[in-house]
Amino acid sequence: MTESSETHISNSEANELEQYYRFHSKIYDATRWSFLFGREAILDMIPELPSQPRIMEIGCGTGKNIEHLNYHFPDAHILGVDLSQDMLQKAQNKLLNTRHVDFQQAEYGAKTVANDPFDLILLSYSLTMIGDQAEDVLEQISQDLKSNGYIAVVDFHTSPFSWFQKWMSVNHVDLSGHMLPLLQKYFRPIETEINHAYLGLWSYFLFLGRQS
Repeated sequence: MTESSETHISNSEANELEQYYRFHSKIYDATRWSFLFGREAILDMIPELPSQPRIMEIGCGTGKNIEHLNYHFPDAHILGVDLSQDMLQKAQNKLLNTRHVDFQQAEYGAKTVANDPFDLILLSYSLTMIGDQAEDVLEQISQDLKSNGYIAVVDFHTSPFSWFQKWMSVNHVDLSGHMLPLLQKYFRPIETEINHAYLGLWSYFLFLGRQS
């Protein structure tokens, strides 16, 4: 996607998200364990990667996943991308003086974040917050992945309750259930799981795929 793409989030949407995470960055790690399920499971799904792999996480937040990736792939070059400077500050504090880990404040796809393709691109509860631009983001990911690279995603799927879907939309989350089919359209599935949370209040999915 180019700088002129009409699919980018508007300035008002960007400002709204920035304000949202300015507050939530302070409580994110202490609270998100109670409903962001499957984050450790998706990391466990990641297979062996080549020596000195290039890894990117889109929507890296406070850097929890990057800590894990840096531990398990100590020779990796890791890039964390996030729209919120407040979240990135938390991540940078966790990984001070860590070699080969970089962070970039950016709307992924709005501008080039790297010149070289990646062996792994991870999205953890960020795709459903992208909304209408999800398909454009997946197209960009397919360009940013190496031909034999992996995409790993854990995210909300859907809910049978319209009131809950509406409430989650207030928190910028799309619970329409169309993200997993989009992933299966753009990437060849290797592993896919759909699990239920809180007795079926909502479901979430895990997806590991490769270039089609």
